[in-house]
Amino acid sequence: MGKRGQNEGSIYKRADGRWAGAISLGYKDGKQKRKTFYGDTRKEVQEQVTSALRDIQKGLPPVTESQTLGEFLDFWLEKSVKPSLRPATYSSYQILVKTHIKPTLEQIKLIKLSPQHLQTLMQEKLSAGLSTRTVQYLRAILRRALNQAIKWGLVSRNVAGLVDPPRSEKKEIKPWTLEQSKKFLEVCAGHRLEALFVLTLSLGLRRGEVLGLRWEEVDFQKKSLKVKLGLQRIDGKLILGEVKTKKSARTLPLPDSLVSLLKSHRAKQLEEKLAIGSKWKESNLVFTTSIGTPIEPRNLKRSFDKILEDANKKLDECHKLPHQRIHDLRHTCATLLLAQGVPPRTIMEILGHSVISTTLDVYAHVLPEMNRDAINTLEFILGNQLDKKAEKTG
Repeated sequence: MGKRGQNEGSIYKRADGRWAGAISLGYKDGKQKRKTFYGDTRKEVQEQVTSALRDIQKGLPPVTESQTLGEFLDFWLEKSVKPSLRPATYSSYQILVKTHIKPTLEQIKLIKLSPQHLQTLMQEKLSAGLSTRTVQYLRAILRRALNQAIKWGLVSRNVAGLVDPPRSEKKEIKPWTLEQSKKFLEVCAGHRLEALFVLTLSLGLRRGEVLGLRWEEVDFQKKSLKVKLGLQRIDGKLILGEVKTKKSARTLPLPDSLVSLLKSHRAKQLEEKLAIGSKWKESNLVFTTSIGTPIEPRNLKRSFDKILEDANKKLDECHKLPHQRIHDLRHTCATLLLAQGVPPRTIMEILGHSVISTTLDVYAHVLPEMNRDAINTLEFILGNQLDKKAEKTG
């Protein structure tokens, strides 16, 4: 065996005359993992070993034909996704990789991953009842991961980009009408979370945004509130994290009615706090449970559904409120604003969309009626002008 060089790993000459070099990849399941390189000369092997050690020092996985997709995804999540993306995004990636991708593709060698593997995965998940949107998300995760694998020199192509995502029919948004929205405000009046529902409907807040709103972000003097954080579930726990995008962080004006409603809500919250004393868990959130802790999103849904259920028992058939999700209050807000002629760009800012195309795409169903009204207005103006011209020539 040849002499081991400094920082070379273990380099030696084999009995057949070829050279070999081995480096340690650490331990897994109590066993040491090693990677061996081969060449005709010591220099050739040393270059391979040095390159691999350099990659390891940089935090990159060494190029190895035996690396599986599962091993790569674990490394990618920990070293690339976790430090660079929001905790909520990392958590969702991690769950989907563990639950849906690895059980099917974990043992496939990374360099042997093919479009057929991914096509089979997507078809299996669709057949098992997974939603089209989730399957599209799985493909997007793999595409992002394999793009990183290309940058790291682990693969030469991104097979996820060679597979078409499953087509999905866009669900038609059916927001409440103005009359239905007014009826909802009537039926939720006096509810413990009345201010939450009114705020969501009036400002188009996302569920996480309204549940993550803190009193320090409400400015009664300036009559405004700042959307800065969102309540998110990460590793099974509800925590406050950054909002979805930079555009999602925004300052919104508060009409006088909302200022009064929030002041009243704060007074009731203080009464609850005084009533239970030391049992109160201070979170400084605007909307909390009866002991001050963050509201579980599933419990918020139950409260919302109960309001609608109780209201519809008292309403005749033609006035019943169609079932909605909490998020649909945001859609209703945007639709009512569009119907009132508020410019889409202004609505984009209110909703916190990153680009106006998102606003126009999501709420395109409202635009035809707006277009009709605009054309009718133009026709009315031009018609009057033509009538005047006819009178002059007559």
